[in-house]
Amino acid sequence: MLIFESMNTYLIKNATLVNEGQQKTADVLIKNGLIAKIGQNLSAPEAQEINAEGLYLLPGMIDDQVHFREPGLTHKADIFTESMAAVAGGITSFMEMPNTVPNTLTQELLADKYAIAAQSSLANYSFYMGASNDNIEEVLKTDPKQVCGIKVFMGSSTGNMLVDNEQTLENIFSKAPILVATHCEDEQTIRENMASFKAQYGDEITIDMHPLIRSAEACYKSSSLALELAKRYQTRLHILHISTAREVALFDASTPLKDKKITAEACVHHLWFNDQDYASKGNFIKWNPAVKTVADQAGILQGLLDNHIDVIATDHAPHTLDEKNQPYLQAPSGGPLVQHALPALLEMHLQGKISLEKIVEKTAHNLAICFDIEKRGYIREGYWADLVLVDLNDPFKVTPLNVFYKCGWSPFDGETFRASITHTFVSGNLAYYKGKFTTSETGKRLSFTR
Repeated sequence: MLIFESMNTYLIKNATLVNEGQQKTADVLIKNGLIAKIGQNLSAPEAQEINAEGLYLLPGMIDDQVHFREPGLTHKADIFTESMAAVAGGITSFMEMPNTVPNTLTQELLADKYAIAAQSSLANYSFYMGASNDNIEEVLKTDPKQVCGIKVFMGSSTGNMLVDNEQTLENIFSKAPILVATHCEDEQTIRENMASFKAQYGDEITIDMHPLIRSAEACYKSSSLALELAKRYQTRLHILHISTAREVALFDASTPLKDKKITAEACVHHLWFNDQDYASKGNFIKWNPAVKTVADQAGILQGLLDNHIDVIATDHAPHTLDEKNQPYLQAPSGGPLVQHALPALLEMHLQGKISLEKIVEKTAHNLAICFDIEKRGYIREGYWADLVLVDLNDPFKVTPLNVFYKCGWSPFDGETFRASITHTFVSGNLAYYKGKFTTSETGKRLSFTR
């Protein structure tokens, strides 16, 4: 890891800003962590000047779903290493999930994670409060202004994180003081599918059967239940990692996002991969929910473009190579994505599939709206300087030698992306520059205007 010294004042010159549905060439002055001025021919003798001619300046990606594994699973990852990979990939803020060890099921354990991040995270951060079948009193103590949301696993999980009690779900949906984010896969359907495949194949079940076991029906059934509960109780619901074309139609595309009570997320791996890739990628693209068909992949992308789906995230969930190299039934689900999510989306742009303006909308603006994030997600004067400079003509090949994940591998291994992240600013700090990091400053805790 290479480290460099960072300053506090920067003047980005002649960048092409991609922001709020348009592109324009401008200068941006960063001072005291904030965007101090946006304009033409700006001058600031005290600033470190960055010539950004030919580069695109985007608001930093805000990732609303990551698993950074700390505490308790730090052989896979930790907040320092994964936030480092995140800023290298243009992600300036993350929201991390509660299925660490111990599970984040009390306010005290939630506070512990914030304390770790304050010392070690290179990116801005927030952490979800976890819900279980028996911690509703702790859930209701969650501070809406300081915590991104409550996470409910309505599908297979670890430890005490599976919420399958009907009364518990009703309590959470009817009383939650804050956004409820759900993992939606129907547990009973999955168990029945697994029993059927085991009866037929025994222990010889293979990865290509994964999307049949964790089926489209399991996803649709669980998402439909979550929507029904949210509508009944007027819950602020956010459904994570939509993986089927059929689910897309469950969500409203006509209401302005700021007025939606129910929103949805798509993940990069469901946009990039499909079930034909299991033959070459194997367990390295084993996720829950599963990567499914070409039609599902296309349906999710269309759902993003037409605003049925509101945001893009990663569900970054690293495991070691040894864990992933086990047979299908033993190999855990999940993979590392934060370093390569934005480059993959930029590649999709270069392929003509999505505009830069839409990428910015779905990775920054809409996150700020969905979660009511204070002064982030846009390139605006007075906002925190969470900014990313990208070069759309600077190809790089993903190899184990240039990944920053602690686990040391990427599902994109061997892929050549045509666009690179050159600079990442986190709350005004130049956290990443062309393969080098500054670790003298950490990110800030996200706050919410609720």
